[in-house]
Amino acid sequence: MSVTTHPTAVPAPEPLAFWRLKGFPLLPVLILLVIALVAIFADVLAPYDPEIGSLARRFRPPAWQEGGSMAHLLGTDHVGRDVLSRLMYGARVSMIVGLAAVLFAGVLGTFLGIVSGYLGGWVDQVIMRLTDTWLALPGLTFAIFLAAIVGPSELNIIFILGGVYWTRYARVIRSEVLSLKEREFVNLAVVAGCSRRAIMWHHILPNVINSAIVLATLMLGIVIVTEAALSFLGVGVPPPRPAWGLMLADGKKGLMVGYWWLTVLPGLCIMLMVLSANLLGDWLRVKLDPQLRQL
Repeated sequence: MSVTTHPTAVPAPEPLAFWRLKGFPLLPVLILLVIALVAIFADVLAPYDPEIGSLARRFRPPAWQEGGSMAHLLGTDHVGRDVLSRLMYGARVSMIVGLAAVLFAGVLGTFLGIVSGYLGGWVDQVIMRLTDTWLALPGLTFAIFLAAIVGPSELNIIFILGGVYWTRYARVIRSEVLSLKEREFVNLAVVAGCSRRAIMWHHILPNVINSAIVLATLMLGIVIVTEAALSFLGVGVPPPRPAWGLMLADGKKGLMVGYWWLTVLPGLCIMLMVLSANLLGDWLRVKLDPQLRQL
């Protein structure tokens, strides 16, 4: 007697299942996506030139307040520049400086962490003592010191922030490499005659890239806050560039006399961007860490 078997039907994957991942930070991702799109298309979206104003229109309140108008939806600043336009272009400055600085710090720190952890010996001692010295210095104070020496500009701030924060990557990546180099697949690569450079590039790097990505999302918020602080103190992005930190510095004198939008609005943008980046980083850390993945 023959038994007819029917193949078990495999359920089709649900559409948009990615958005239903447990704990997925949908709102932070949407906020970062909106900020990124505004930064990219600021030339199209901004109603005015962010660096040019008119003294006849200075200190116009937002449109919903008495004296405001739809021509300047979020009001104007002390020289009549449109606040909405400056916020849009400020998003571009923050995204460029933040992402470039995080990328520079990540590449440098990951490279030094892999070299230090795998080669060991005097190479490890030199790199780690340099890292300890860097970490002993307060990040913001060190960045202010470097910015005061080289001068304010976007490119200088990128290299300064990258040079200040590479140590975080070096420490984390080195600790992972110390564990990875004792694994069986690395020992097999050594037995097979692979060079040190090939092992670090083809076997070590792919296994630490997840940690570097998670650390990058967490560092993005720190870098943006530091850039805003440097601009606020006058050693960051030079005026009249529309950086959020510089907008805070320009509007601080008007806060006590009722011009609240000059400080509250750029401060809110900084807060939303930093908080969203940190929440995304925390979620990635849980999802990509094998020890936390099942929690």
